[in-house]
Amino acid sequence: MKNYYSDKLSAERLQQVYEIAPQRVKQYFEAEVNYVLQKINTQDLVLELGCGFGRILPSLAKKAKSVLGIDTSLSSLQLGKEMLGKISNCFFVQMNAVQLSFPNNIFDVVVCIQNGISAFHVNKKELILESIRVTKPNGIVFFSSYFEKFWNDRLEWFRLQSDAGLIGEIDFEKTLDGTIVCKDGFTATTVGVDQFKELTSDIDNIIVNLEEVDESSLFCEIIHHYKKL
Repeated sequence: MKNYYSDKLSAERLQQVYEIAPQRVKQYFEAEVNYVLQKINTQDLVLELGCGFGRILPSLAKKAKSVLGIDTSLSSLQLGKEMLGKISNCFFVQMNAVQLSFPNNIFDVVVCIQNGISAFHVNKKELILESIRVTKPNGIVFFSSYFEKFWNDRLEWFRLQSDAGLIGEIDFEKTLDGTIVCKDGFTATTVGVDQFKELTSDIDNIIVNLEEVDESSLFCEIIHHYKKL
C-alpha cells in the first residue's frame, strides 16, 4: 500500500482525517508541533517531509525564516497552495522523501513527525540517511512515532477514519502490538525505542536523543554533529 496516501488519502480526504480526530488526538498534534517549535530559530531554513496539505507549515513559518514542505501527493500540495498561498515564507514541492533533489547540508531543521517514518512505507534507514544528508552541520532532524501509551486513543482515531470511509475496515483480529491493519491492505505501524536505536546505531557524525512527549509521541532527535579537530 505504498501509494495509499497519494491515491486514496490525499487533499480534502486527508484534511478530514484531522478534522474528525478526538480531542486527545488533537492534543497530540499540538504537542508534537510545540516540541519542534522549541528547537527552531528565527533564521532557520526548515524542511518538512510528508507535509500533505501543509497542516503544520503555518506554525513552522511563524518561527522560521523559511519553510518548505514536500509530499508525493500532487492533489494535497495543490490544496496546500490554495490554503496557504498568502504566507510568503511557506513553499510546496512535489518530491519523494528518500530521493530529495537538494544539495548536501542546506537545511537547519528537517521535520518528519506524526509517524511519517512508518506512514511513508519507504526504507526507514534510507529516509534517515537522506534527511541527515540535506541537514547542515549542527542542524537537527526530527522523527516521531506513536508512544505505546497512546495506543487506545490512536486506535479510536483510526476507527473513526474507517467509519468515515477514509480508510478500509479495520481487521481487529490482526490489529495489535502497535500495528493497525485494515481489510483493504492498509497498515499503520510504529517505530519504538529499540528500532530507532538500531536504525541510527551505525551512522557516523550524529548525536541521537530519544524522548517521550505528552505520553503520545516518541521523538527521535538527530543532531548532524561535526566534531572539531
